[in-house]
Amino acid sequence: MLLELISYAGTVSGFLFLTLSIASGLYYISELVEEHTEPTRRFLTRAIYGIILILILLLLLDGFPFKLTLFSIACYIVYYQNLKSFPFISLTSPTFLLSCVCVVLNHYFWFKYFNDTEVPPHFAEVASFFGICVWFIPFALFVSLSAGDYVLPTTSEQHMAKKNDDITTNNQPKFRKRAVGLARVVINSVRKYIYSLALRPSRLSIVIT
Repeated sequence: MLLELISYAGTVSGFLFLTLSIASGLYYISELVEEHTEPTRRFLTRAIYGIILILILLLLLDGFPFKLTLFSIACYIVYYQNLKSFPFISLTSPTFLLSCVCVVLNHYFWFKYFNDTEVPPHFAEVASFFGICVWFIPFALFVSLSAGDYVLPTTSEQHMAKKNDDITTNNQPKFRKRAVGLARVVINSVRKYIYSLALRPSRLSIVIT
């Protein structure tokens, strides 16, 4: 009986530590992206092209379904539209909303395809396909994109700022813009909520005082 309770406590503790580790990793990656927005944009662009090439090769060499492969390529074209305003994103923009729909549908259709095959592939093959060809770009965009906040100016923006310096007055303060990634916003919101619950006085303490 006691050993079973200890196993439950260990499982919950392991899950909590795993969640905190993932959140810490996302927070660190988000900070790196904020400091290197232009290299991140180039990396995501090349990653999208590379995954589209992988899908075409899977269609030609492994006989993947034509319509489903074409749909996935269309999804990546939609994902690519988010990079035009990188790292800014409006949570109510048609491109972002359509990207969210594409993520769900792309996952569902491929899951249904692998589930309905007569001889399903190995778990490692399915997990690798989903990790690289289905989830990687949406996850990377979630970490990289910023919900309409500020971003550090790039080289071209700094060049334009120098031209604008002649127009502005010397007494006018200057600010540097900085982006805050969606992952960092979510983690900060959850952390503030947990802090507010911890700092909220309980009924027992109110009665005692």
